[in-house]
Amino acid sequence: MKLREGVIENNLIFYERNNQAGPKQSNFSLVKVEDATGLKASLIAALGQKVVVKKQREIWYIDNVKFHIDEVPGLGSFIEIEAGNLLADLSREQLQEQCDFYMNAFGVNAEDLIAISYSDMLLNQSI
Repeated sequence: MKLREGVIENNLIFYERNNQAGPKQSNFSLVKVEDATGLKASLIAALGQKVVVKKQREIWYIDNVKFHIDEVPGLGSFIEIEAGNLLADLSREQLQEQCDFYMNAFGVNAEDLIAISYSDMLLNQSI
């Protein structure tokens, strides 16, 4: 679970996805937050804080495909290609084909793929 605090949006997000290199299905629950600062203080008091991920992100769209272009201090530069099914009634295979097409277009190879989240990567650095 993460609390996203940003200029554009503030959301509490719960993800369900496997840690695996390569394309993966991601299910999530998103709750818009009016008072991110207050919620953050309450969550930290109740549960503690595991890690903070700071990043610069650009978001681009082509139809139902969303591209996250991220710069994460201490980790590097990343692109995430997210073929979504909210705006299009596509099969899992069709969504996979879209991801494969853009991975090829951007020159992303299998060895470039990472299995874990930025937060996991930062936590692994501190071990």
